[in-house]
Amino acid sequence: MDERDFLAERFEEHRTQLKAVAYRMLGSLAEADDAVQEAWLRLSRTGGDGIDNLGAWLTTVVGRVCLDMLRSRTSRRESPFEERLPDPVVGPATGPDPEHEALIADSVGLALMVVLQSLTPAERLAFVLHDTFGVPFDDIARIVGRSPAATRQLASRARRRVRGTAPDPERDPVRQRQVVEAFQAAARDGDFEALVSLLDPDVVLRIDPGAAAGLTEIRGAEKVAGQALRFRQASGETRPALVNGTAGLVGVQNGRPRSVLCFTVADGRITGIDILSDPARLPSLDLTVLG
Repeated sequence: MDERDFLAERFEEHRTQLKAVAYRMLGSLAEADDAVQEAWLRLSRTGGDGIDNLGAWLTTVVGRVCLDMLRSRTSRRESPFEERLPDPVVGPATGPDPEHEALIADSVGLALMVVLQSLTPAERLAFVLHDTFGVPFDDIARIVGRSPAATRQLASRARRRVRGTAPDPERDPVRQRQVVEAFQAAARDGDFEALVSLLDPDVVLRIDPGAAAGLTEIRGAEKVAGQALRFRQASGETRPALVNGTAGLVGVQNGRPRSVLCFTVADGRITGIDILSDPARLPSLDLTVLG
């Protein structure tokens, strides 16, 4: 094994975690892969000599690459990601595979990913690297070009935003699925009152149909229940799935996926429903686990 092969082997040991960092930063699975590949290119040019902790070095490199990508989005102001749902990570209802499990560890549900999109690039970096992956503030400060104290403030602001807007979800997958199945049954039966009883009064429904339509938000139990009754008119079937580690559904029509639904459940009620029905993005998702 030559030196480059040895370096590539060492890099592969960290690939899964690096993609998890990039996914939290970017909300795009394809862009996360691009960021990880860029980290490999930088490592292959630099070589491993003089790097005491390769995992930490690669994590900071991926963080720097993602920060540049986020800032580039902001400067272009083209198709802002704040107006679309993050890419969902879809797995079988029986449980995620190891790679998916790494991507969605620490309950990185779609609701949390949506909140992360509202942060500034520097806030997002400080929160993700420190709070999720334990990167010291001194290291993050060098990436964002600020003092460690200022970097702590970035993470603190992000933390308050996350805690203030992301609900504390139900952790029990069985209970999650029970609530989602009850919601499905009420929608199928056209039972408006049952639907309302299963929804949190402040429930948020986000729909991303893609193209120029942009992200649509509907708030309130009665409005969301009414929308659910309209959804049931659509033909096709739904299959249970895990979406970012929580109970979800994949809508299928003529053998092709037409939507991915993610439910956030807290205190026995649904607090959020995220629906991705963008025909341009669905084919790029890994839905093979659904058969």
